[in-house]
Amino acid sequence: MHSRWRVLSLLALLAAGCEERPSQPSPKEQAEGYYVKANTEYLQGKFEDALASFNTMKELSPDDPRLPAAMGEVYLSMGRFNEAFTQFDLALKRDARRSTNWSRLGFIHAQLGRTDEAQNALRKALALHPKDFNALEQLAEIHLKRGEKDAAVKHFALAAEACPEASKTPLVLRAVDVLTEDGRHAEALLLLGEWTEKGVRTPELLTALGDEQVRAGQFLPAAASYRDAASGSPKDPTLWELVGAIYTKLDKPEEALAAYRESLRVKERAVIHVAMARLHLGRNERQAAEQELGRALETVSGSDIRELTELADLLSTFGRKPDALRILSSLSAEPDHAKDLDLQLRTAALAQELKDEATVRTVCERIASSGVALKKCP
Repeated sequence: MHSRWRVLSLLALLAAGCEERPSQPSPKEQAEGYYVKANTEYLQGKFEDALASFNTMKELSPDDPRLPAAMGEVYLSMGRFNEAFTQFDLALKRDARRSTNWSRLGFIHAQLGRTDEAQNALRKALALHPKDFNALEQLAEIHLKRGEKDAAVKHFALAAEACPEASKTPLVLRAVDVLTEDGRHAEALLLLGEWTEKGVRTPELLTALGDEQVRAGQFLPAAASYRDAASGSPKDPTLWELVGAIYTKLDKPEEALAAYRESLRVKERAVIHVAMARLHLGRNERQAAEQELGRALETVSGSDIRELTELADLLSTFGRKPDALRILSSLSAEPDHAKDLDLQLRTAALAQELKDEATVRTVCERIASSGVALKKCP
């Protein structure tokens, strides 16, 4: 063989012998792969698969300090509190300085009805991390269960201070609910005002603020709150309806009509056309009122009792009482409304006015069969 070819062959053999072969990953690297896989499965809601991957990781790296807490989170999401407790208890033995372990343990104790142990664990979590909003929220729930309402409000507010922006509104509203259920509306109004001033101006919080402002007789501020809530919730027609109702109450028909039109831009509803018709009638604009009545009849859903009763009242106002009676008779005959005494009596009264004795008798018998004893019907 020519020397040149011999050298080339030798070089080829040497090159082949020097090729790097892929080495097998170490147990530690394999364990890390299973850790990533398990977390991905957990985030996808595949809890059983996540547990299987964590158990495989445990075989490869049994002393990994992350394992107990990670498995505990899976068990917690599955509602398997006893298994979750075992894992977080083990996690604490490996790392007693991790506040989340104490927080989770406190939550589990609370779910299992062990409030003293829950409170103790949660306080340990907060000693390590004072802004652990999960621990603060759970502590608030424990105080509430014990009837310690001031402490509950305080801890819901602290949790709202510490939590991410998206979670602030539900926590503030929990505190507001505690106050309003206790009849403490002035404090609820103050709390809502403080949080909106802090920049938390979600539609839910602004609506709650508007509700409390209405209760306090602060109608113009309430209209502003509902209007701001509507701008942040463009698919909710009821917020503009509330603005219109306030301006109607304040005898500001132009502003009321403008608000009702905004509500209609979101969704056509007969109840809004009825409200606008009444405004036009109040201004002696009968033709405009009749047009709104027509639109109300075109858009009536037939399933909303408020919508139907208000439409019936408007028909009566226009002298169309037989049409109004047809609506009320149909509505009062529905089984779901059999015990609605106000509706039944309104139907009977209109029937009597129209000398429809058969309907009067039917409605009065329905009232009697519902268990209501009247001296006179209607």
